[in-house]
Amino acid sequence: MESTKIFPAALLAERLASCRREGKQVVFTNGCFDLLHPGHIYTLIQAKALGDVLVVAINSDASVKRLKGEQRPILNQEERAVMLSALAVVDYVTIFAEDTPLEVIRLLLPDMLVKGGDWGADAVVGRDVVEAHGGKVVLIPYQAGFSTTDIIDRIATTHPKHLRGLRYYGTWITERSRRTVVNTKWARETGILLLFCPQRKR
Repeated sequence: MESTKIFPAALLAERLASCRREGKQVVFTNGCFDLLHPGHIYTLIQAKALGDVLVVAINSDASVKRLKGEQRPILNQEERAVMLSALAVVDYVTIFAEDTPLEVIRLLLPDMLVKGGDWGADAVVGRDVVEAHGGKVVLIPYQAGFSTTDIIDRIATTHPKHLRGLRYYGTWITERSRRTVVNTKWARETGILLLFCPQRKR
């Protein structure tokens, strides 16, 4: 599935230069966006309201694995990019391979750098670059209760029967052990993988 909104950062920089010549303000935000949820949508809507063009940069699959663990991402980078590009508030999507979006920010030089309010202003990667360019960092109020981990936990809790008789890395999850297992972070993350990629006992 293709989208006219998804571009490598270098090509996107050229498009944004054209936008600036038209007097448009460029807003930038970033994240893994592994399982799209209302918290993401709220942040994106608020971000778009700050300017004219909203750019969303997402971590590549390899980057997500380094940050979140081997069981992530749930959706690959192409799937995540396509979902975001389908949103009316998103104008462009790009994918970066590094652990942080610093290099992308240096290349795109957005007028507004937006992050969720769970970040402290001093911890926002690229803040110095944007402010040195005359831009601004904006923190959107954090929407509690929405996260990929929460979704994974909800599935493991409300659909525990899907964990029975499934194998992960050679370990059988049984009815007896399931209650203990699903309460661990490991099980929450692997549980979703098992739901998506089940291996039933033969």
